[in-house]
Amino acid sequence: MKTLVILAHPNIENSRVNKRWKQELLQHPEEVTVHELYKEYPDWSIDVQKEQRLLEAHSHIIFQFPLYWYSYPPLLKKWLDDVFTHGWAYGSNGNKLNGKKLGIAMSIGDKQENYQPAGSVSFTVDEVIAPFKASAIHVGAIASPYFAVFGASFQASDEVINQSAADYLQYIIENR
Repeated sequence: MKTLVILAHPNIENSRVNKRWKQELLQHPEEVTVHELYKEYPDWSIDVQKEQRLLEAHSHIIFQFPLYWYSYPPLLKKWLDDVFTHGWAYGSNGNKLNGKKLGIAMSIGDKQENYQPAGSVSFTVDEVIAPFKASAIHVGAIASPYFAVFGASFQASDEVINQSAADYLQYIIENR
């Protein structure tokens, strides 16, 4: 089954990493469905039933976004709040995400060494994404390991970004 990538970047055209990742994924339509939230919902009016049907049709879902203030971009947060509803995603009758694999692919502006207890951020990436993991567990899904490229804001070369695009596709294939 194809992987669904929920792409949430508010300014994809000016992105180096997420734009390149999107280009790579679009070259493999037999493997990946790319769903761009900011393109689909410029007015932020989310069609919940449509989104739920899309999720139901895939067993592997990746949330792709730039890390914003150690969290998701705001439309992705709204999307999660709107789409992961009681009675559908969780609750006594909410089981539509049970057993599905949920992963994260992030571009991170800062250096990897800063995401250590002794680094300037003082937290690891696993600690930063703990709410995502908790949400996956809450809805009965399986949280896959994250995929990330560091230094996206200032130090990642085109070569590093291009390699990360190939590595990202491989990550998707290996973690289904």
